[in-house]
This record gives sequence, C-alpha cells and structure tokens, in this order.
Amino acid sequence: MDRAQKEKVVEELGQIFESSGVVVVAHYEGMTVAQMQDLRADMRAVGGAVRVAKNKLAQIALEGKPGAGMADLLKGMTVFAYSEDPVAAAKVCDGYAKKNDKFVILGGAMGNTVLDPAGVKTVASMPSREELIAQIVSCIGAPASNIAGAIGAPAANIAGILKTLEEREAA
Repeated sequence: MDRAQKEKVVEELGQIFESSGVVVVAHYEGMTVAQMQDLRADMRAVGGAVRVAKNKLAQIALEGKPGAGMADLLKGMTVFAYSEDPVAAAKVCDGYAKKNDKFVILGGAMGNTVLDPAGVKTVASMPSREELIAQIVSCIGAPASNIAGAIGAPAANIAGILKTLEEREAA
C-alpha cells in the first residue's frame, strides 16, 4: 500500500470514528470468509458496517477523534463494527459473539466514552432507536384511545337505556 492509499484509509477511518453512534472493536482471528460475510450481512441489515484495517492506520485516524482512548484496544487481528444507531452495532456484535467463539469483543467507543466488553454488552441490552420510538408512540397513543373510549361510553350508555325503555313500553 503506497502513501496515498494509506492517507485515504486514515481519512475514511476518521470519518467512521466521527460519524458513528457506536464503534465496536473485536478480534476475528480464525474466522472463515463465510463467517465474516455473515457478520457483514447482519450489520448491513441494521444499517451498520464492518471494516478491517491495519491497527497503526486506525490509531493515526483516532488521534483527536471521539473515542481516541480506544486506540489501546488495537492489538492483533482487529475488526471494527459500526453504525449510526448507538445500539445496533453493539447488538449485532454481542449476538454474533454468542454464536461464534472466534469473534471476541475487545471493547469500543460511544462518542467520547470508551467501552470495555461489559460496556458493549450493556449497550447491546438497551432498546434500539426504532424500539424506543415505538414505545413513545404507544405511550402517546394510549391516552388518546382512553379519551375516545370515555367520550364514546356515555353515548353507548344512553343508547342502552333508550332501548330498555322501548322494550318496557312495548311489553
């Protein structure tokens, strides 16, 4: 790799570290190409991506970026999994590590916060952005449906009383 290519890789990694909601660093030594493709497919499904890069280039890219403390994790065969959603990449990596013992989570970063493996598991256990939006919508919608039911209830009660009165008169 010549100097221009290295500079391009450092720039791309810098963009990843700045714009991602979460970056997970893991060892992938011993994984097959098919296993790595499965991981990449899982990450694409949630809007994330996987990137393998030389540790030295990644350390250079981390200088002055959020999560620069993550540079200590870059030893051996490392892979970066990242996503804009602060939870998606952590969930996929945590799930994949349970299926494949060759994929070992080392830690990661969420903004300026450097995460250890337990921190990544904690982030993975949080609800995703879509799940939070669904919870908020259901909380907002529940009172509206209760109000509609309360408004409609008196009319139903009056209709029931009128029907009973008509039945009495007819009898």
